[in-house]
Amino acid sequence: MQPITSRDNPFFKQLIKLGTSARQRKTKGQTLLDGSHLIQSYYAAIGTPLSLIISESGYDTNEINMILRDIELKQKTKITLLSDALFHQLSPVKTPTGILALIAIPKSKTHAKANSHNAFNIMLEAIQDPGNLGSILRTSAAAGVNNVYLSNDCVDLWSPKTLRAAMGAHFLLQIHEHSNLLNIAQQLDGKIITTSLQAKKSLYQTALTGAITFVFGNEGTGLSDGLSMVATEQVTIPMPGKTESLNVAAAAAVCLFERVRQVNKPAM
Repeated sequence: MQPITSRDNPFFKQLIKLGTSARQRKTKGQTLLDGSHLIQSYYAAIGTPLSLIISESGYDTNEINMILRDIELKQKTKITLLSDALFHQLSPVKTPTGILALIAIPKSKTHAKANSHNAFNIMLEAIQDPGNLGSILRTSAAAGVNNVYLSNDCVDLWSPKTLRAAMGAHFLLQIHEHSNLLNIAQQLDGKIITTSLQAKKSLYQTALTGAITFVFGNEGTGLSDGLSMVATEQVTIPMPGKTESLNVAAAAAVCLFERVRQVNKPAM
């Protein structure tokens, strides 16, 4: 197999655009997965990628050969070999993993059962950092969240940085993009909970069994007034240290796993 070595190669140009442009990803309905973990997570949950892109030096490594053998992609998926120099340009990380996958973006969920007696949902409004969004998704998958609703102004769900931070959570969750959070909040049963530094009630004083929806807002400005108004409860996360606030991804992790703790607390 001869590697692609020219930056003028049409397929390489297409890959560069997908890696750097949210508009291109939306137009093509495709994105790139970086690294063996993401590729294997996608395969287990969704199926075979459209194409595998492998660096020259990565092609002979045991890890990549195990992927080719275990996932049995050789006859089902196009394999493209890139020179190390071109692969380095394409890779979203400083130390390239040696393997990328081109995938069709799964269609966004539009309907889901969010009103069961023990539904566990989160809403995210205007989250702008891909690392934060990916971390929240990863935590949500680990905590057993049923539905994730994203406002229209959240960062691109399918950017390489978001995908890397989520570590495969995209393929384990019911994610609803471009959601009208205010309308959805008004239709949900159970508690709708937001966090606030001004809240008088601690998270740890709040019953989190039954149907629960947590709402988290923009890293700098917090929640919009409209979403704050529909919350049934506001809680604060106790912080005995001297810091003023928590990163939104850290706050989400604390809240989601307090719910997990309460639901799984042994009966006395």
